[in-house]
Amino acid sequence: MKVGSSLFDDGSDQLEVIRHMSTFVAKSAEIQRKWYVVDAEGLTMGRLASEVASVLRGKHKPEFTPFLDTGDYVIVVNAAKMVLTGKKLDQKLYRYHTQYPGGLKEVSYRNLMDKRPEKAFELAVKGMLPKNALGRQMFRKLHVFAGPEHDHAAQKPEVLKFSI
Repeated sequence: MKVGSSLFDDGSDQLEVIRHMSTFVAKSAEIQRKWYVVDAEGLTMGRLASEVASVLRGKHKPEFTPFLDTGDYVIVVNAAKMVLTGKKLDQKLYRYHTQYPGGLKEVSYRNLMDKRPEKAFELAVKGMLPKNALGRQMFRKLHVFAGPEHDHAAQKPEVLKFSI
């Protein structure tokens, strides 16, 4: 249909509006990154991990671009005080292989949370990020601490609250 032709069969004077729609693509030089701090005390680990993974990817921003790292830095404190629902502390296992024959190792999440709670949370978030170089780049923006203190005060992080 040409511009100026009638849109309706009744011959009314409505004009067709032609719009050019284009997809916005963020440029890596223009991406603004913020620092956020999250207090994990009393929060469910999986729910918090999915929200943190979303912030690391940049999905909370209007300029989100799937093939670029548009996310922000996230500092998680009090990882030792996170909660696992149900019987996950005893039934869930962290498995890894040493690459030697018979080298499959299993650690229960109770032991992992006692010894290295920050590792347990990092593994949860890492599993929710893309499995490629872009995901590894996003994962490097995550900083997890077992206690309430962190060493990124110079970045002046903002407190990030989730409705979970």
